[in-house]
Amino acid sequence: MNINKCLAAVVGLGLGLGTLSGCGSSDSGSGAGSKTVTLVSHDSWAASKSVIAAFEKESGYKVRVLKDGDAGQAVNKAILTKDNPQGDVFFGVDNTLLSRALDNGLFQSYEAKGLDTVGSQYRLDAAKHRVTPIDYGDICVNYDKKYFTEHRLTPPASFADLVKPEYKNLLVTENASTSSPGLGFLLGTAAAYGDEGWQGYWKKLTANGVKVVDSWEQAYDEEFSGSAGGKKAGGDRPLVVSYASSPPAEVIYADPRPKTAPTGVATGTCFRQIEFAGLLSNAGNTKGGKAFIDFLIGKKFQEDMPLNMFVYPVVKGASVPAEFTEYGPAAKDPETMAPAKIAANRDQWVKSWTSLVLK
Repeated sequence: MNINKCLAAVVGLGLGLGTLSGCGSSDSGSGAGSKTVTLVSHDSWAASKSVIAAFEKESGYKVRVLKDGDAGQAVNKAILTKDNPQGDVFFGVDNTLLSRALDNGLFQSYEAKGLDTVGSQYRLDAAKHRVTPIDYGDICVNYDKKYFTEHRLTPPASFADLVKPEYKNLLVTENASTSSPGLGFLLGTAAAYGDEGWQGYWKKLTANGVKVVDSWEQAYDEEFSGSAGGKKAGGDRPLVVSYASSPPAEVIYADPRPKTAPTGVATGTCFRQIEFAGLLSNAGNTKGGKAFIDFLIGKKFQEDMPLNMFVYPVVKGASVPAEFTEYGPAAKDPETMAPAKIAANRDQWVKSWTSLVLK
């Protein structure tokens, strides 16, 4: 079955996956004995050419990268194609969707070399080693500083602020059923308001004019009024669900660089996200895939990540560039949720959220 038709048959994350898992692609570009390692990831994957070149020289493997949209969409497609995967390693499944990937048998067990250097708080599958922690960051509401200065309005600082009248029609978020940051934001509200209270909160947020779009790229690059990658965005919403690390990206990618970031973070709206990589269950090149996962938790790649993907390393002792910590420090007290609780409630919460917000 054509993969595009396959995906078209899926409504949201997790609906119909069992019957559609036979969808696949025969063009993985790697196999047993292959000297190519194929990485499947989301659109935000980035690494310095010199760092990838160093891995290729040291390992003898060439790296091929397939980007598959937003993290939520990429995970969904990887599950659909698990019997005949597009590649060998998947990077970008995070703690919000981890149980879905594991329950659908997406990954095979592999204990990466150097795993002992990774902080224990990030090893959420420590018993079976089906995934390896690679980075962490915080999903938070960002605000356009210029808008709030011009309107003499104090930016929101918490979830509670977002439902106040002065912020009506100002926020854009991503669809929780199709987007990883959108789901993270939903889980953040569930962590803050409890199993029942989050629905009442979202009723207020909907009444206050929150706008929902499909992906982070659409929310940030098209709807957000703040500067996007150094270029003026065309949107009119000064509040957007993004990341605590988005402000340093605005500084680093701007030419010339501003002295301060044009965007800020509502620190009371953050949810901690951990990203993982895993060796795909039916990978053609398992040996090369294992070598690549080892590389991902090596210091060279870990220290390269912050200024490429704007996330924090999970390896102890890995340094972070000064401008990264200056403009985008990790949240001091982000909302968190146990993986078991996410697994037990996520699908029902997303269904309830969809009927509540997208009706």
